[in-house]
Amino acid sequence: MNNPPSLFIGDLVQSRRIIYQPSSFAMQNLLYLQETGSLTVIKPHTSSRQNLSSFLFFYVEEGEGTLSYQNQTYSMKKGDCAFIDCRNKYSQSSSSKNLWSLKWVHFYGSNMSEIYSKYLERGGQVCFSVDDKKSNPFIPILDSIMQTAASSSYIRDMKINEILSHLLTVLMEYSWNPEKAKVSNTKCLNISNVKAFIDQNFTDKIALEMVAKQFNVNKSYLLRLFKENTGLTVNNYILQKRILLAKNELRFSSKTLDVIAEECGFECANYFIRIFKKIEGLTPGEYRKRW
Repeated sequence: MNNPPSLFIGDLVQSRRIIYQPSSFAMQNLLYLQETGSLTVIKPHTSSRQNLSSFLFFYVEEGEGTLSYQNQTYSMKKGDCAFIDCRNKYSQSSSSKNLWSLKWVHFYGSNMSEIYSKYLERGGQVCFSVDDKKSNPFIPILDSIMQTAASSSYIRDMKINEILSHLLTVLMEYSWNPEKAKVSNTKCLNISNVKAFIDQNFTDKIALEMVAKQFNVNKSYLLRLFKENTGLTVNNYILQKRILLAKNELRFSSKTLDVIAEECGFECANYFIRIFKKIEGLTPGEYRKRW
């Protein structure tokens, strides 16, 4: 069971937050909460993070500051929002003259890469302003996430999934900016076609070079465009597909690890075991026993 929101008062910030522990069921099947809370900056400072399997939404309650993300710096003020993929490096800095207060939520789910790509395709912005700040729809959503995470409800994970889905729905409503949608690169290469090709061939010995050759494009161009649209490298996407198939085979078949490794595209069982444990945190044999 999670504790009520904890209050942290340091030299730089005063924050109230919940670090949430979702169930294994939630992590595999739902949108799930990682952390939520609010903070007020006491002294100006910059915080930086990267390579997190997480998506961050935050809202500026008071004050001003900046968000640096993907080689751009965004000035933010009261009423502004940000929605980012934390697998990319980012940093936040409060203004020294007008210290800011934020509300935030870190969350994740198996389909979040695709959802965020769709958000960007529709013209969704990293930072945006809410037109009517008096009826800001995000404040009650963030408050509801905090309240639910602090509750003792036995269906808490399901409720959080519902609230996060609502958050994404509202974000999609704000994302519809056709004039700002990404169109320049996707005209040259349709990433959906690339994904479809990988989905059909990931059990074979394919990698970035083969995919680039298939679509007659430069490897660097493919790598950059694919990551922009999915949040993953081509090789990591292939690996993700292989691990997902392997998990299904471990659960619903009695095949040996050697057979599963070969059928899922791994060069040998030892490599399969090593990669599986690195990603899932347990060996294929331990995973199989759980099911």
